[in-house]
Amino acid sequence: MSNQSISFKGLRLLVVDDDPDTRTLLTFLFELDGAEIVTAASAGEALEIMSSFKPDVLISDIYLPDEDGYSLLLKARNLEAKRGRKIPAIALTASALDEDRKRASLAGYDIYRCKPVDLDELASVVANLARLELYA
Repeated sequence: MSNQSISFKGLRLLVVDDDPDTRTLLTFLFELDGAEIVTAASAGEALEIMSSFKPDVLISDIYLPDEDGYSLLLKARNLEAKRGRKIPAIALTASALDEDRKRASLAGYDIYRCKPVDLDELASVVANLARLELYA
């Protein structure tokens, strides 16, 4: 990251996106700074992963092949509620429509960002959601 350094050491992220390039880019970005990343190409795969992997932050596309990111977040939050947790969630999507932004907020996403996303800004958002310290 260019203007700041963030240590993601110990942070667990689940990235859900049907685009392999997005998964690869985000994996590289966050692993470089110490995070543990698990990726999924679909909502079903993500929920299966969450049965054994407990992410600190969920980053998900909205438009996924089997079911959408809204449904994924509802199911993920229900699963996490049983564990006594509420997972912070970022919607990362190609859609810049106000309707999608509002629907994501109503579905419970904490943050909504459009692709292509500024990687420094995304790192800061993840750090803030995970309550990590930023180092200048």
